[in-house]
Amino acid sequence: MKKIFLFDALREAIDEEMEKDSSVFVLGEDVGHYGGSYKVTKDLHKKYGDLRVLDTPIVENSFMGMAIGSSITGLRPIVEGMNMSFLLLAFNQISNNAGMLRYTSGGNFKIPLVIRGPGGVGRQLGAEHSQRLESYFQSIPGLKMVACSTPYNAKGLLKSAIRDDNPVILFEHVLLYNLKDDIPDKEYLLPLNKAELVKEGKDLTIITYSRMRHHVMEAVNKLVNLGFNPEVLDLISLKPIDIDSIVLSLKKTNKLLIVEECMKTGGIGAEIIAQVNDRYFDLLDAPIIRLSSQDIPTPYNGNLEKVTIVNPQQIIDSVRMLVNES
Repeated sequence: MKKIFLFDALREAIDEEMEKDSSVFVLGEDVGHYGGSYKVTKDLHKKYGDLRVLDTPIVENSFMGMAIGSSITGLRPIVEGMNMSFLLLAFNQISNNAGMLRYTSGGNFKIPLVIRGPGGVGRQLGAEHSQRLESYFQSIPGLKMVACSTPYNAKGLLKSAIRDDNPVILFEHVLLYNLKDDIPDKEYLLPLNKAELVKEGKDLTIITYSRMRHHVMEAVNKLVNLGFNPEVLDLISLKPIDIDSIVLSLKKTNKLLIVEECMKTGGIGAEIIAQVNDRYFDLLDAPIIRLSSQDIPTPYNGNLEKVTIVNPQQIIDSVRMLVNES
């Protein structure tokens, strides 16, 4: 085992896959000589050259289209969005091309494309740099979406995404790059369609993902001292949602709390509620509680920014209400 930062875990995954497969390459703004906005691609251009770690102009729609075209020819591009919010400029390419070409070509084309980069609410990055795009992309057919939350799952998920023959969006949180944890020295892969059981429990099920996993665990550590025993699932796979793992947990706890940084309206939590209510309503002993970000543009003001997203105390209060009132 070795302890590394999350950004280094991502860089290791890219380096290992580029070394193993010459069809893998990286493109995006400042990914080459600068090493990426958060140093995920640092020094890779020295090892692989400027054509495999390709600096692009500030034209998201163009280089996304180029990446999709190259994936059709057999290459395996990794597109870094300097900030995931900017990929809204490439929404047409991602939805109408990346998501649909394998289907509309009758299976003649594979689209082995990875789209990754920083997103989420940072520290005073402003509304345009604080987007949570999972809610935008979840309804597009043909895409897979995963969200990393630790150095361990960041590396394992990215390696699996690079090897997949379908377009995969990997969401990284801007405030998790400096998270440090142990990962194995040996190579490992993680599935792109499975949730992670973070903590076993019996009182209720808490579903979360990305940075909110750490808010949840901060709250859970306090709740355990108060006599509560929650079960925690890190969703990881945002599309498809691992409903089987959710149901397995609900059969034990019969109560559900969803904690997300996504917008409440049309977010990932909304989709989970819909699936549970449609097919597994009888498992619930209490109404589902959902803690999500406020449906407003993220303020630049630091104090206002904090109150737009979920905090650990809200999680504690919701658990106590859900367990004690049911």
